[in-house]
Amino acid sequence: MPAFPDQIVKICGVTDAAALACCADLRVEMVGFVFFPPSPRALTPAAAGALSASCAGGPMRVGLFVDADDATLAATLAAVPLDILQLHGDETPARCAAIRARFGLPVMKAIGIGVRADLDALAAYAPVVDRFLLDAKPAPGAALPGGNAHPFEWSLLAGEAVPRPWLLAGGLTPDNVSAAIRAAGAPGVDVSSGVERERGKKDVGLIRNFVAAARRND
Repeated sequence: MPAFPDQIVKICGVTDAAALACCADLRVEMVGFVFFPPSPRALTPAAAGALSASCAGGPMRVGLFVDADDATLAATLAAVPLDILQLHGDETPARCAAIRARFGLPVMKAIGIGVRADLDALAAYAPVVDRFLLDAKPAPGAALPGGNAHPFEWSLLAGEAVPRPWLLAGGLTPDNVSAAIRAAGAPGVDVSSGVERERGKKDVGLIRNFVAAARRND
């Protein structure tokens, strides 16, 4: 399995070659391709494969899935090589373990955080995943499990011994990412809507500003 860097920036929901090239130029560690059709950032496997091929090397490719079955995962991987599988739905620890074993790739599990008690879920997932994405818990009835531009109380994570490497997500922007890293003690960050000029469309200037602000905390 690929090794994770200790300190990373992830740009999620990349849909065009200019944004991917910008991430590669900035040496962003991870980019996310969304395979969840309700998302405005969703790509088909074929489109993601063509996009990934437009930029040789560069960031690790993360595939974001929401309660996907094995057939969907296999078909996606046949079209686009992915380095990491991000599970952003209601996948149980057993399901995470099964995906990790079948596909031989690292698994990053998204956990929605609203109150401190939500952190209790980490213990059950820690033995079967490689990394956590700690995101703002979506509001009841929300159409999307993430990418909703809502932060949570970052200080909930201050001093917490998260049992796997982790990324902070939820409402991050170039203007607040430095404060978020300091408040949460985050070793890495993930952004999607916070670097968009309109919903689902990345802005290379905002990507550059976000990466610069995040790395001031290195």
